Amino acid sequence: MDLRRLFFRWLLPASLALPAWMLIGWAIFGQSGWGLLWVLLMAIPGVLVTQLVLTLLTRSRPSVRAERAVSWLDVAGFTVWHVLTVLVGFFIDGAFPWLLTGAIVAAVALFWMQIWQLWKEARDAGARLRETLTWSTIAPQQRTGRARNEPDVVIIEESRRREF
Repeated sequence: MDLRRLFFRWLLPASLALPAWMLIGWAIFGQSGWGLLWVLLMAIPGVLVTQLVLTLLTRSRPSVRAERAVSWLDVAGFTVWHVLTVLVGFFIDGAFPWLLTGAIVAAVALFWMQIWQLWKEARDAGARLRETLTWSTIAPQQRTGRARNEPDVVIIEESRRREF
């Protein structure tokens, strides 16, 4: 549970840390000016927007909000995507295209996984709501067996108006 809560807290800072790593990785591993252009125009905005969208989808699930922890499926998905994103920031010559493709595929898979989990929880909540509505629409006399002429409302007057 602690690891799942740690991931819950990590999702928002990751939207700043991962794009910053792209810029730092470019500076450390000495890429060309074209590499900087790619980092500034494609990598940083792409990773930032993707991480924010995935974070919002994850945090919008009722189970995540209630427990303040992500699911184990989320932990696995975000770990794969974040590791691949960090490896892309190393700009390894022979592996860069493969790592970039893997990171993009992982992000798309993670997006659809979040949509699927959100849909599943929303569908289950709808079934519980329908069940609750069904029980609440049964007439009270059918539920408790009380007579129809018994009043259900008690009126308490605070003060009486005096007419002279």
